[in-house]
Amino acid sequence: VPDCVHNATWTSNAHTVAGGRGVGPTSDRLHSPKGLCVNENQVVFIADASNHRIMKHYPGATGGIAIVGSTTSGYACDRLCGPSRRDQSVYVSDMWNNRIMKWSNGATTGVAVAGGHGKGLCRTQLNFPAGLLVDRFGALYVADCWNHRVIRWYDGAPCGSVIAGGNGPGNGVYQLSFPEGLAFDRYGNLYISDSNNHRIQRFQIQKI
Repeated sequence: VPDCVHNATWTSNAHTVAGGRGVGPTSDRLHSPKGLCVNENQVVFIADASNHRIMKHYPGATGGIAIVGSTTSGYACDRLCGPSRRDQSVYVSDMWNNRIMKWSNGATTGVAVAGGHGKGLCRTQLNFPAGLLVDRFGALYVADCWNHRVIRWYDGAPCGSVIAGGNGPGNGVYQLSFPEGLAFDRYGNLYISDSNNHRIQRFQIQKI
């Protein structure tokens, strides 16, 4: 989050920076865009979900560049994280393939860094992964939506560890139900959008 004063306001009229020309697979169109991030140079990265690709839009450009996937690739590019400040990698939540893919800066192919072993409850598996985050140390946090948990994967680890939920779907303080979004605050506390419980849960950090 940028440094904004607490009472900042924004203009009421927006300006389209990508898409807005109707549905389609061309470089100037999007189809059900979902995940989104913007780097320090105002380059916009978009998870163009129904076109199965990640688009990169430079400021002022009329069209984008597909940097991940294609309209027929088979990737379900629904959420993304990056490019990371650490190494400029882009991480993609490939939901229907139950894995997280990492594209290093300049790479033409991605690498599965979490999941990819079919859907399931094992710590090597994911089930419809949704939101994701990468911290400054390179650890990956995944909202493992249909497993009702948040799982953390360290770089290069063969499996993840459950850090929230994982006790079946429910509305108890130890439970989640179809978690989707993730965020950290400046102190390291973890916030989870617990979608089926219609609430946002905060998990207080215990140690650094």
